[in-house]
Amino acid sequence: MRRLAAIAASITVAATGLATIQTANAAPAHHRHPGGHGKPASYTPPPLTWGACDNPTLQFVKAECATLVVPLDYAKPRGEKITLAVSRVRHRSAESDYQGVVLANPGGPGGSGLVMSYLGYGPIVPGTADDDYDWIGFDPRGVGASRPALSCDGQYNGYDRPNYVPTTRRLERTWLRRSLGYAADCARSEGARLLPHVKTTDNVADMESLRKALGQKQINYYGFSYGTYLGQVYATLHPNRVRRFVLDGNVDPGRVWYRSNLDQDVAFQKTIEVYFGWLAKHDDVYHLGTSARAVERGFYRELRKLDRTPAGGVIGPDELTDVMLSAGYYVYGWEEIGAAYAALVNDGDVSGIKQMYDDANPQTDGSDNGYAMYLATVCTDAKWPRSWSKIRWDNWRTYPRAPFETWGNAWFNGPCSFWPAKAGRPVHVDGRAVKSKILLISETLDAATPYSGSLEVRRRFPSASLIEGVGGTTHAGSLSGVACTDDTIAKYLEDGTVPARKRGSRSDLQCPPVPQPDPSAAAKRSLAPSTSAGAQVIRKAIEAASQAR
Repeated sequence: MRRLAAIAASITVAATGLATIQTANAAPAHHRHPGGHGKPASYTPPPLTWGACDNPTLQFVKAECATLVVPLDYAKPRGEKITLAVSRVRHRSAESDYQGVVLANPGGPGGSGLVMSYLGYGPIVPGTADDDYDWIGFDPRGVGASRPALSCDGQYNGYDRPNYVPTTRRLERTWLRRSLGYAADCARSEGARLLPHVKTTDNVADMESLRKALGQKQINYYGFSYGTYLGQVYATLHPNRVRRFVLDGNVDPGRVWYRSNLDQDVAFQKTIEVYFGWLAKHDDVYHLGTSARAVERGFYRELRKLDRTPAGGVIGPDELTDVMLSAGYYVYGWEEIGAAYAALVNDGDVSGIKQMYDDANPQTDGSDNGYAMYLATVCTDAKWPRSWSKIRWDNWRTYPRAPFETWGNAWFNGPCSFWPAKAGRPVHVDGRAVKSKILLISETLDAATPYSGSLEVRRRFPSASLIEGVGGTTHAGSLSGVACTDDTIAKYLEDGTVPARKRGSRSDLQCPPVPQPDPSAAAKRSLAPSTSAGAQVIRKAIEAASQAR
């Protein structure tokens, strides 16, 4: 192990040198904000010019699109400019009922949010409260149709990668080199000048620029997953600009981002075991075992088999784990994942798993944009350990309790240890100055953003009320057809009403979770609100953003 430690140390030194060289050539990372670093230089964006959208989905809902011009570095407002893609679905109510704009973010970080204006398309929010707002979608800086957009290596998440679990020195060295290599590719990419300027505070500054460009004194906001952290930081820095905020799947602001990933590992172990139990319950359909334990043993047996011989020559243990991970996020695709996995195990048919992996991991030029921007933000929002010995220790300590996702998550974030841009200091989230009511949402067993995070946000924001989807495993699952939750959201958007806040660290309204599907009833089930065309558009955007864990 001494030899391995020396190799890891040499890689760390090389990465540190890479970071020093790149940050020396890049613009300095200034992220001043109230409450600790002084006020940034003021910036007023040019007016937005609305026109037709290129996106067919946005065309269908008659959205308008525009380009927001913002500084690359807000400390230099007269310096280089970049652009953000923005969309709008306008209010349908009378002007007397108009309640302003709702900015929406699907999460990530790195998720494309341009299509999120679709939330204003009528069937998604119950009732007519959505009619009173202009719904605003936007691609954050570096993402999607915003320019420049960051991409480092579109083939990085290719087939049959080295086994996530580094049981040998060779595997560990290979993954360290891969992590260093991706960070180096980002440093050499065309979008490299973005790297010092894509912290959450930069995205918050862009939201403030968008508010100004829209001519609004305050904004309404709907954030999913990472979008909740973006909303928390915005509310902390601009409390008087907050009107109505819905935050679904709340990030714990005190654990960004290294510790939150370790939290996820343990939480995903619980949710995947729930899924294994569901597969066992429906053994008559999937034939994978009659108990959760039996299905789980079969899964790890399949991983060992794929490690020896990848299915179809392409699907190894990593690829299967990544496909199954989606079941730990959401109940929506449980049937499809179960069918594809059962076909692999029972019939040797790899086509379904391969199609799911390909859909989530396209391997073309620029296809890593979401992943690159995820790293660019989480690697610089807060310091990441540069010591491999610490990362190794933390993950091996977690692994016995959470073997499903621990090492996959570790290597997903591996480039952060070598990232070629300086990390900042995260904003201390504090909502005591926010006077407007805020609505928080979480399911009890949400793995991507564990429920404890929502309790922490509730504690920090005295004006917030929390809806709990009791016992559910779905991440950021609001507007999925659960009346108790969705009607409360609609009422909040209509007149600002939130559930009465209760004493103690607890939820204020308990609702049913997004229901688990029943494969035996699939042929009889009519199209539910959660699977309507509009809801699917939003759900796909949120799920795509969540591929960045």
